[in-house]
Amino acid sequence: MKRGLQFFMLLMSLTVFAQKVPVDTAQIVIPNRHNTVDAQTKPYVIMISTDGFRYDYAKKYNAENLLKYSNGGVQAKAMIPSYPSITFPNHWSLITGLYPSHHGLIDNFFYDYKRKEAYAMSDKKNAEDGSWYGGTPLWGLAEKQGMISASLMWVGSASDAGGKRPTYYYPYHEKFTPSEKVDKVVNWLKLPMDKRPHFISLYFPEVDGSGHHFGPEAKETEDAVHLIDKAIGELVQKVNDLGLKNVNFIFVSDHGMIKVDGGTPLEIPALLFDKSRFDFYNSQTLLRVVVKNPSEVKAVYKELKGNKTDDYEVYLDKKLPKYLHFGTKDDQYNRIGQILLIPKAPKIFLEKGKKTAVGKHGYNPRLVPEMKATFFAWGPEFKNDVVIDEFSNVNVYPLVAEILGLKITQPIDGKFKVLKETLKDKK
Repeated sequence: MKRGLQFFMLLMSLTVFAQKVPVDTAQIVIPNRHNTVDAQTKPYVIMISTDGFRYDYAKKYNAENLLKYSNGGVQAKAMIPSYPSITFPNHWSLITGLYPSHHGLIDNFFYDYKRKEAYAMSDKKNAEDGSWYGGTPLWGLAEKQGMISASLMWVGSASDAGGKRPTYYYPYHEKFTPSEKVDKVVNWLKLPMDKRPHFISLYFPEVDGSGHHFGPEAKETEDAVHLIDKAIGELVQKVNDLGLKNVNFIFVSDHGMIKVDGGTPLEIPALLFDKSRFDFYNSQTLLRVVVKNPSEVKAVYKELKGNKTDDYEVYLDKKLPKYLHFGTKDDQYNRIGQILLIPKAPKIFLEKGKKTAVGKHGYNPRLVPEMKATFFAWGPEFKNDVVIDEFSNVNVYPLVAEILGLKITQPIDGKFKVLKETLKDKK
């Protein structure tokens, strides 16, 4: 009861804070766009992301609606986030089919030394500047091929990344409840055929927020899972009531969550505080180091390696495991840094005087299973009662493109063959 009250008070405090700051909640509509005649015949895809919805949450917390729909459709044992397993990089990987090192969003915060500018997820100007984002998002792919799209607060959807914004979108804010978001989606699907979006992306932050504040095992996190599960049930019922043919649902998350050791955090090596020689970027589950004089990199690496504890690893970027796609050869935007300090879960790096959350993410998902994400899919295009093995999240993009009949026009990391088995055979 006490924890439930704490969860309620947290939500109320966030609401009160939000009320003090004027927020523009209006929808933005790009005028003079229409579905082509061919696009009007295509299926619909509603792609739902629930931030921080760990791979096991649906069963762990008995999310009745999600279990019902996924048991009748497709469910993955888990989905593997791209590295690092954090929000902005993985939402952009899901929507572009590219690894973070290939699309440029390598962290929630980073510095671009070529541009001489910093990117921060909390900066509205950054979020709406498409020049930060590589790749072609699914809504841009659809719009370029004559298919209307819509987005409710997916990462990057308020930008012109890839050359096209969605026809209908809402810039990010936290004023709408999950039920209100459901109604926005349903209203889009009530539009005339030439104006109706066939690809819709939708984002829910609540589960991640509870996981950070209270931890993945907390009653508040369970409550947040049930809140979203209820919204999914409402969405499916209201969409079904419209009587549309061939509406398909894909439910994903960006990463999982683990309770971290905030009581005895790792100290950042004192050497790195020499700002004349280094910049470092600490997301607590990953510390990226930029050595300003390239000739010093090897010597600095050896010093850091020699003085490290057993609670973390030190890597030269070119020696990072290839399967992470986060090393020198992958860093297409030169934003990562030459040396990486990676703590072993549940350890974190923390500056003196700083605080951390109860729950965190960002670790290597192949070593820390709590980082793994969720993938469920159901609808007329999907097979029934199918369970598939774990797969990388970059493979969702070509799956959606295939369902919508879209041609992928530039190289991506995802492969359609990985998820081909989830679709019914074409007659």
